[in-house]
Amino acid sequence: NVKHQRRFKVSEENEAPVKAKRTKPDAGEEEEVVYHPVKLSRNDLYRPPTAEELNQLKEAESLFHCSLLKMQMGELLKEVALSERRKQQIDSFIQTVTKLLQTVPDSPEVEVSDLSWLSGTVKVPFLLLPKITKGKFHMAPPASIDLIGSYPLGTCTKPHVMVDLAVTIPADVLHPKDVVNQRYPRKRALYLAGLAQYLTSSSDIGTMRYSCLHGNRLRPVLLLTPPDKNSSSFTVRVHACPPPGFFKPSRFHPQRNNIRTEWYTGFSTGISEPPTPHYNSSVLGDLLPRTHLQFLSAISSQCSAFADGVALLKVWLRQRELNQGTGCFNGFLASMLMAYLLTTHRISNTMTAYQLLRNSLNFLASTDLTVNGISLARDADSTPTLAEFHSAFQVVFVDPSGHLNMCADMTACTYMQLQHEASVSMQFWDNPTVDGFHSLLMTPKPMIRTSDHVFQLCELVKLQSSCKKLNLLSELMDHSGNYVHTALPFILSLLQRGLDQRIQLLTHSLSPDPEWSVESEAPKYKAQPPLSFGLLFRPELAASVLERGPPADSPKAAEFRQLWGLRSELRRFQDGAITEAVLWDGESMCQKRLVPKQIITHLLQLHADIPESCVRYVGHSFNPCFALQVPSTGEEKSLAVVQSYDDLSRKLWRLEGLPLSITAVQGAHPALRYTQVFPPKPLKMDYSFFDKEKTCRSLVPKEGKPCPAYITPITVICHMEGSGKWPHDRLAIRHIRAAFHIQLGELLRKHHKYTCRPCPTHLDVWKDGLAFRIQVAYHREPQVLRESVNPEGLLVVRDNEEAQALEMATIHKPLLTSTLHGLQQQHPCFGAVCRLAKRWLGAQLFSDDITEDSADLLVASLFLQPAPFTPPGSPQVGFLRFLHLLSSFDWKNNPLVVNLNNQLTEIKNGFMASRESLPVMFIATPKDKKLSMWTRRAPNVQMLQRVMMVAAESLKVLEQQLMDGNQIQDVKVVMRPPLEVYDAVIHLNPKQVPLLSQAVDPPSVTFSRGVMTGSAAQSGGSLPVIDYNPVSLYLAELREAFGDLALFFCDPYGGTVIAVLWKPKAFSPVPFKTSQVSARSVKVTGDEANTVPNVEAILEDFQIMGKGLVKSVEARTEKWSF
Repeated sequence: NVKHQRRFKVSEENEAPVKAKRTKPDAGEEEEVVYHPVKLSRNDLYRPPTAEELNQLKEAESLFHCSLLKMQMGELLKEVALSERRKQQIDSFIQTVTKLLQTVPDSPEVEVSDLSWLSGTVKVPFLLLPKITKGKFHMAPPASIDLIGSYPLGTCTKPHVMVDLAVTIPADVLHPKDVVNQRYPRKRALYLAGLAQYLTSSSDIGTMRYSCLHGNRLRPVLLLTPPDKNSSSFTVRVHACPPPGFFKPSRFHPQRNNIRTEWYTGFSTGISEPPTPHYNSSVLGDLLPRTHLQFLSAISSQCSAFADGVALLKVWLRQRELNQGTGCFNGFLASMLMAYLLTTHRISNTMTAYQLLRNSLNFLASTDLTVNGISLARDADSTPTLAEFHSAFQVVFVDPSGHLNMCADMTACTYMQLQHEASVSMQFWDNPTVDGFHSLLMTPKPMIRTSDHVFQLCELVKLQSSCKKLNLLSELMDHSGNYVHTALPFILSLLQRGLDQRIQLLTHSLSPDPEWSVESEAPKYKAQPPLSFGLLFRPELAASVLERGPPADSPKAAEFRQLWGLRSELRRFQDGAITEAVLWDGESMCQKRLVPKQIITHLLQLHADIPESCVRYVGHSFNPCFALQVPSTGEEKSLAVVQSYDDLSRKLWRLEGLPLSITAVQGAHPALRYTQVFPPKPLKMDYSFFDKEKTCRSLVPKEGKPCPAYITPITVICHMEGSGKWPHDRLAIRHIRAAFHIQLGELLRKHHKYTCRPCPTHLDVWKDGLAFRIQVAYHREPQVLRESVNPEGLLVVRDNEEAQALEMATIHKPLLTSTLHGLQQQHPCFGAVCRLAKRWLGAQLFSDDITEDSADLLVASLFLQPAPFTPPGSPQVGFLRFLHLLSSFDWKNNPLVVNLNNQLTEIKNGFMASRESLPVMFIATPKDKKLSMWTRRAPNVQMLQRVMMVAAESLKVLEQQLMDGNQIQDVKVVMRPPLEVYDAVIHLNPKQVPLLSQAVDPPSVTFSRGVMTGSAAQSGGSLPVIDYNPVSLYLAELREAFGDLALFFCDPYGGTVIAVLWKPKAFSPVPFKTSQVSARSVKVTGDEANTVPNVEAILEDFQIMGKGLVKSVEARTEKWSF
């Protein structure tokens, strides 16, 4: 490539070394350049590429990916920027408010605790605990009114437009000693109440509400909206601030105390006062907004892309729910971070918004502010050191003044979440197979879809007793009585210690900023929504039932015992070690998944006095969907099936006496990759239920009994070696396959005592109470099926349905099964997610449109390309993401890439070129890049639309249910299909539905189906009827007879209704023909005879065809009458 570039180098005039010959330009014409190959010596030609050339090549490769991202980001920036019209509305409203505020009347001086001057209904936005504090207060017009924050800086973005207005409290209202004992915060709240009272009378203001700045109750703000139809388009947030420099910054050193214990508790302690860093930083925060604005304006004027870079970072934070609430990483911090990177020259002033975002995320991913804080201060002589900040706060980012930690309220967990998100974003940013823009900036990441398990603390008032138990009086004083935020960091560190190696990440929801009417009291601390915590597991360790501690004689043993209390006990292990250990309960896989729940409830009860009833754990809500025998969800049954298959496979390999040897034994059934919704379970037949057929040792169901239990045939493909003796005729090959089936059956019966039944197409083997269906395959048979001889005697090769079906059964399905089996070994919950997804598709009557294999591939894509998430670590989160994928993926313009074994590269261009001829839902795998064979037949456009709509609705209902503690938790709601949309419903007789026990809502009475309890016999015995399901046979008959008139839908897992939808085209009148009168009636109008479907007769036919299986047929609509 480099060589090629060098040889045809375009010479420009200013390029000295190599001049190309030029033709003379014609007069009046633009000069035309003619390119001649440049003659280079052999050494020049094969010279190794220079660093610059290597860079150019690398750039060309990554440029396409980048430029696309840049263009998409450019479009996004236009979307979030404020329009000129909106800016004019804001400016005029700000002028109105400013004029009004300048005319606030004076009021006489009173004690701070005397609220009698506040007439009317307006309340003070402050929780007055303790009731009394010293000081005098009176209302006066503000000393100045300034715009601060993102709007004057130019970084204000939609959708939630907040404009900040700083109102300076006159100096004579305050006193220099107001720093102490909440005097200043109370005066500030009183001043805001005075402004609110004055503004209530004005018609120029729409609604007025109180809120708090980032959830900090010491910093209430007043929210104003314009009165007209623009009221929802923006909000003005009024802050009351002291005059600049009114308080000395040194008073707010993180080690200073400004709240006296005696004032707060009412009795003196005599010990030294504890420092109050959080209180100090919230007062100090009011002194600095103007200087912060000046600092940021200066920086942004030097870097042209500053505002755009900040806007992109704000969108990124917003999608991850990190930009709002207490201790969030808000837009102000995003601007300050960008400013820090510019002042320390980590990014340059000439960079684009794309590069600013990339470098900011890179910095966040690689810098841990919980250990190494950063500071914007220039001279650090008179200001606190970073070490002093670290001793008082969990996350440290110091502002330009050097006195304020801007991340004072942030917990270490929130920063770890930010860091984790940034590193995940950096990982997929450059991956060409991922839609980087969509994952980075367009996909919302709510906690319920991001974390593997979620739990909530419901009654927050219980955290008061946690503060007592954890002995947090001085911290409670520092947080001015906010027990929720006082206890939170301690609860997080306790859980972090207990869950330790099991989790990668512990996150918590950020309490939203409270909002309340100016006429009501400030809400209590407990009035906020429950605190939610998210866990991201390490799959290999999360479900371990043993917590092994230090040896009994080590100094750490006491620490371990203190953490686990009575659950810790001494145990001796096989390696001879005697150590402390905790053993949790858990037999089956689904119980082991809940070990984290046991740990959490135990630790919270033991150390924080939070009873189990207050912990609402959302991590196992879907177990009822396939728990036939509680408390298991079938993972163990899948394992039993795979073990039995492995044993059969080994025995097949070892068989001797076959004319050709076996070259491969491959499973081709969902149960062998752990994705069968209800894995086949070993059965022990009750012989009294059946008549015995002597000659072929079969069990025949008796008349009048319920339909016997359904026995799934587990398909196994057995490839025979090639040989010149295989015939070249399709019929002859079938005969030879049948002969192999007979001989395999005889050998298995002779050596292993298995009951076998050979057929021309397969051999059924009854082993361990399971039915295996072995199919012999010959690798050249599909080729033989494609060959035919034309009348001229020439050999013609044509692809046909039969050959494709055979290839699918003998090559593609076994390959898919083994690949997905490998995926299950990497991700233990892959199978469970597939089973949930397919249970939902079945319940919603979609399983004929999105087949088993397509559904497994859809789920596989969630594990192989999880961006912007990490691979699902629990069945619940995997299922929610499956619904999100189905409902939000752009099927029309994008192929869904399932990158099995990481072998796929670019396929989008080929896909777009032949989009019209490709299936509606296109799934690309490494072995199937161009055709999407798994979705070739279904779904069609209409069905895919319907699936997307139902998936979106299900996701909405589920996420609400899981996160809202007030709703009754019944996740089966999304498994019950709406039948109103169908035209007719065929009700089946439950007695004849063999899988009735698998229904979403199984009936209380299930029928005996000829199966005994107890473990299945190893081998031998009579062979039951295999693969007999009257419902699916009846469906096949209906589709064959009436497929041109209607669509039929049924839940394959125990559904007792078949829903019918008429095809609109079938009901348009057709001219009378004698060959086309089945199920049609003749209508004569004038001299025309037309036929239309005879619906009454068809419904009667449904009943007749399903005699004994159909209970009733109900016509829902009268669609056919017009």
